[in-house]
Amino acid sequence: MSGTFVGMPAFPEAAREAVRDTTLRGNLRHATHTIRDKRARAVAELDDWAALREAGKQIKVHTLRHLDRYLVQLEESVTAAGGTVHWAADADEANAIVARLVEETGESEVVKVKSMATQETGLNEALEAEGIRAYETDLAELIVQLGKDRPSHILVPAVHRNRGEIRDIFRAEMGEWGRPAPEGLTDTPAELAEAARLHLREKFLRAKVGVSGANFMVAETGTLVVVESEGNGRMCLTLPETLISVVGIEKTVPTWRDLEVFLQTLPRSSTAERMNPYTSMWTGTTDDDGPQNFHLVLLDNGRTDTLADEIGRQALRCIRCSACLNVCPVYERAGGHAYGSVYPGPIGAILSPQLRGTGSEIDASLPYASSLCGACYEVCPVAIDIPEVLVHLRERVVQGGPAVRNGNRVLLKPAKGHAAERAAMRAAQWAFAHPGVLRTGQRLASRTRRLHPRTLPGPGRAWTGSRDLPAVPAEPFRDWWQRTRGGKEGAE
Repeated sequence: MSGTFVGMPAFPEAAREAVRDTTLRGNLRHATHTIRDKRARAVAELDDWAALREAGKQIKVHTLRHLDRYLVQLEESVTAAGGTVHWAADADEANAIVARLVEETGESEVVKVKSMATQETGLNEALEAEGIRAYETDLAELIVQLGKDRPSHILVPAVHRNRGEIRDIFRAEMGEWGRPAPEGLTDTPAELAEAARLHLREKFLRAKVGVSGANFMVAETGTLVVVESEGNGRMCLTLPETLISVVGIEKTVPTWRDLEVFLQTLPRSSTAERMNPYTSMWTGTTDDDGPQNFHLVLLDNGRTDTLADEIGRQALRCIRCSACLNVCPVYERAGGHAYGSVYPGPIGAILSPQLRGTGSEIDASLPYASSLCGACYEVCPVAIDIPEVLVHLRERVVQGGPAVRNGNRVLLKPAKGHAAERAAMRAAQWAFAHPGVLRTGQRLASRTRRLHPRTLPGPGRAWTGSRDLPAVPAEPFRDWWQRTRGGKEGAE
């Protein structure tokens, strides 16, 4: 993955600033509560939701286990259908491929479908450096681009903006990118949507090159799938003469039949709809219909490194529904920018440190951006155990250990700033391995409990700054058990 957002501090510092922004918190609270309540009702309509969730999980588990075979099959299928497949080991290579393909058309601008993969690689900035201008056409992405902003949510990247802010952005910036906003534009949704429609329509009709991602790629047929709610993506997929799709290798599914599961679970988990208003599928090229040149750029960028981790690889099952963001108490209060990545929220806290590694301060902090409440796991439509991966990555940050980076097995050093935590965990491990020591420590803690401070000193101050220090009971459980009926032989 390309570097973190420029200038972003580690999560604790960024979150501390975000929670002071009352407007941001209000926008996030309203949006996330609305989406998750609608999702709950949509999911409740299906009696077999649990079975669908398990089916989606097993399809993804199987695919990842045999990804090498299915990627070769996908390349063969796309090529047979008239497309061209390119392989990109990292973000720089993917961006270079796309820039070269655009330059070969002689064009200097492209229209884009909403794509997490191209955000991950920093494609827009890379194209700009080559004199190519990329226009985002998804409404939320358009707001982010015009506002010189960063996305803060997987599904609705401008969730941190309210209608008044969007109106001001349209008024000030649309003219610099194309058709200006209408005179007297208000903040009513209908007027804002119409302003965006008029602004984008001329770009759709003029553009010769489209750039997209994909929600799924079918190895069996070489078919790519994009689901959306606005129809702008379909304009990008059908009107240009050349279409370039940049897609992470984990988006592969084996067969057409597998789509049946995900086309039920994805819309309900993301937009709380029974099906997406626009589901576009294309297989290669067809004479006199749609783009005449199709290029598929298969992106690795840390994915095979993640695949080598038996616990962490489950993050690659993600179908980018964003349900985990909408139920996360940490995301709701801190917002997406605090994560310093295009992948915010719980899924970002486990995906970004694996794709980028934990060498930077912000990536080392992301596994701690969670209360471990488990709400993210409960709503995940492919049953990613995010809390399990968070704990796994915390261990990697604190202890270091073996990992795979750039295809090579390496031994990671412990991250800085965790010496006290390592010492505490080692002391706890030793105490639990010596029952006598543990029993003596428990009794000592109970007998001196009136002397215990309400907050911890030194490094512990950061923990008790936002939590109550648990009160020590009057006697240890072991002593209570021996003193009561539970300690007598033959007790029921």
